[in-house]
Amino acid sequence: MNKREIKTAKLTVDGDTYQLPIVVGTEGEMAIDISTLRSRTGLITLDPGYANTGSCKSSITYMDGENGILRYRGIPIEQLAEHSTFRETAYLLINGELPTKQQLDQFSARLNDHSLIHEDMRYFFQNFPRLAHPMGILSSMVNALRAFYPEIPERSEEEEINITFSRLISKVRTMAAISYRISRGHKVVYPRHDLSYCANFLNMMFDTPVKPYQIDEDIVAALNVFWILHADHEQNCSTAAVRLVGSAKVNLYAAISAGICALWGPLHGGANQAVIEMLQHIYENGGDPVPFIKKAKDKNDPFRLMGFGHRVYKTYDPRVKIMKKMCIKTLKKLNIKDPLVDVAERLEETALKDPYFIDHHLYPNVDFYSGIFLRAIGIPIKMFTVMFAIGRLPGWISQWKESVDDPQWKLHRPRQVYIGKTKRDYIPIEQRKE
Repeated sequence: MNKREIKTAKLTVDGDTYQLPIVVGTEGEMAIDISTLRSRTGLITLDPGYANTGSCKSSITYMDGENGILRYRGIPIEQLAEHSTFRETAYLLINGELPTKQQLDQFSARLNDHSLIHEDMRYFFQNFPRLAHPMGILSSMVNALRAFYPEIPERSEEEEINITFSRLISKVRTMAAISYRISRGHKVVYPRHDLSYCANFLNMMFDTPVKPYQIDEDIVAALNVFWILHADHEQNCSTAAVRLVGSAKVNLYAAISAGICALWGPLHGGANQAVIEMLQHIYENGGDPVPFIKKAKDKNDPFRLMGFGHRVYKTYDPRVKIMKKMCIKTLKKLNIKDPLVDVAERLEETALKDPYFIDHHLYPNVDFYSGIFLRAIGIPIKMFTVMFAIGRLPGWISQWKESVDDPQWKLHRPRQVYIGKTKRDYIPIEQRKE
């Protein structure tokens, strides 16, 4: 039977049968609509980790985990990585279509206009402890943007929203570079109007009075690809956090700040840093991946192979091939011989010959080679997750925008199955047993 012909699912509870509507997506994905389940049956569903639960309908990103497919607004990630820029991809995600030249020029001009941060914000940066993690700083400063850039009533709602989007995309890049410079005790480098989005970031990070940064268009192009690959990824942990917090009708800055905090975790955005640390550990212990693969397969051993496996992909993450190729090309261009590349390739080859990894669908994900690339272009390891956040920002914005524009918007409020104590009486403190 054609999937589109299936209208309802039947649920039988204690002899009573309930019909629940089937929702079918444009790519044939099917979902049982349980929005009336509790009111009709008194039951809820239980799905720890929400692996089988759809939280929304979305037209932004399509993922097929079984076949390794990723598309933004219908366009394959491979085509965007080859032909697009990060600015253009950001526009596509937020607005739904690729921009005309005039639209892209206007978007670029807005990014340039809003690239500076309020000078008073520099005092905040300077007062964070030197050892503060950049993700904590970034989350705090994004939340603070609301105080420095309140809404202006004279603008139309659409104009205000577009300015806010551009302000975030542009200023987050600037704030990331400033936090790095201040942590190093270096003078802040301001954005330049004559440089592209990615080139500006690299210049703000690495330009110094004694050694002016030389823009290398190949590295700029590679950074564009890196950020395109990270721009959105459906309803992942941080995106779900943005949507959940945003459902309370908070301002966009607060919702994005929540996404940054979620991305900070080692099982999400922090995995690229964990991969580098793991590869370094393997290298320092002889470089042979076999003992570490054995440790990873031992249920009683806490060691984990980082950069393998994914909650959605049951085959190769489609971004990995692009990332690996770009990583090796960048190392060659910069004439860098990184021993961690050899370790990574040996680990990948050995693991994918092991039936355990094949049976458990443990293939490399995008984090496996991204850290090596970032290290090659000079990004310090504590900034890895910040780089991920800059790339993911257009996706967060587009997901937030779609959720607030949804006519079926609801405050997110999951239920639970209570397993605590049943009703009991309060005991005065003098009667409680030691």
